Amino acid sequence: MNAKTTATRNIAITKMCGNSKVSVQMFGPHSLNEDGTIIPFDEQMAIVSHYLHNQGTKFAKPFERKAEGLIADIYNLQLSETENNHVSENDVQYSLFSDLFAVPFLPDNKPKFTFIDLFAGIGGFRMAMQNIGGKCVFSSEWDSQAQKTYLLNYGEIPFGDITKETTKAFIPNDFDVLCAGFPCQAFSLAGKRLGFEETRGTLFFDVAEVIRRKRPKAFFLENVKGLLIHDKGKTIQTILKVLREDLDYYVPEPQIVNAMNFGVPQHRERVYIVGFRKDQNVTEFTYPSPTDKTKTFADIKEEETVSAKYYLSTQYVKTLIAHKERHAAKGNGFGYEIIPDNGIANAIVVGGMGRERNLVIDTRLKDFTPVTNIKGEVNRDGLRRMTPREWARLQGFPDSFIIGVADASAYKQFGNSVAVPAIQATAEEIIKRINLSKPVQYDTKRK
Repeated sequence: MNAKTTATRNIAITKMCGNSKVSVQMFGPHSLNEDGTIIPFDEQMAIVSHYLHNQGTKFAKPFERKAEGLIADIYNLQLSETENNHVSENDVQYSLFSDLFAVPFLPDNKPKFTFIDLFAGIGGFRMAMQNIGGKCVFSSEWDSQAQKTYLLNYGEIPFGDITKETTKAFIPNDFDVLCAGFPCQAFSLAGKRLGFEETRGTLFFDVAEVIRRKRPKAFFLENVKGLLIHDKGKTIQTILKVLREDLDYYVPEPQIVNAMNFGVPQHRERVYIVGFRKDQNVTEFTYPSPTDKTKTFADIKEEETVSAKYYLSTQYVKTLIAHKERHAAKGNGFGYEIIPDNGIANAIVVGGMGRERNLVIDTRLKDFTPVTNIKGEVNRDGLRRMTPREWARLQGFPDSFIIGVADASAYKQFGNSVAVPAIQATAEEIIKRINLSKPVQYDTKRK
């Protein structure tokens, strides 16, 4: 599909980027990379969406030249199709891209601080930081389905692979906080110097490289708690050496934070690492104390009867029981688990086990007609999986958060996400300690 067929009065970027079954590409004078290759459509729209959300500020500079060229291509096609030469360029920008500002989670137009969102997923860090007055000026996430969810909720398409220099080149200067829930990869550093160069080939290196180049006032990193014992503790020591010595940041000891202490009924332990540039004069940091340990599954349970598709088939129930009995006979505690209404969910994770260890009993279903192809029939004991919306609530996302992907992708996205309330409580402690610049005024006309 070329630009001629897509440049309507409103090109609906959220729909075009959100429909993975349709291949969309814009062709124009500004659609090429320096080497002559065509910039993929999602990257074009990442440039445009970042530019429009930061237009009129210093944070728009990395996107400005390319974005204005891409917008001009669309603008010229718009005029050629409508033959309306009296429409101003700004009006066309607003109308063509108005859907980028018709999303549920826009930041305050007078933000208290700015941040970037690396390995952004579906924006758990972004949600938390915006809740306390932050403005995201750059986001990066390689998964296309997560990019779609991010776009639908924040009106911005994240850039792709952060390991590429072309992606790093778009990161603005002078933002306050770097946020990253970076994946943990094997470092294999036994016997080496455990320094900055030895982290090459890992995704942590890309985080460290951005910190080295941009020197944010603070950073906030999140990872699985196993990071602390990975490679007999050598991995975390490598990370801390890089952050403290090579990059010269004040980094207090990492801490394991459990989401269940911050108002969500999920036992989810993650390690948090925070750091402060030395000129911020931060010499102490206290992680937040628990704010709310009272929530149970009943607080996030669906109010209405859910679809039969979430209820297990009788054959699947038999398989789960047999699997658990085999492990029990060996003295293992593996297998499915049922969370009572007054209970706390296990950590939701990607894969079947994340759902099987978080089954619930819900006897409200009356119509047991299968809506998917199953072996056997729908069980009559009320045994079902939690829904994607319940998983969203377990991670602290409000019900206004748009789930615009299939269930399989939704489970993966929420399983990979950070827990918003725990991130937010920690972020508040970070922001208290840094010297914030004068707030940037953002244009609100499109909103």
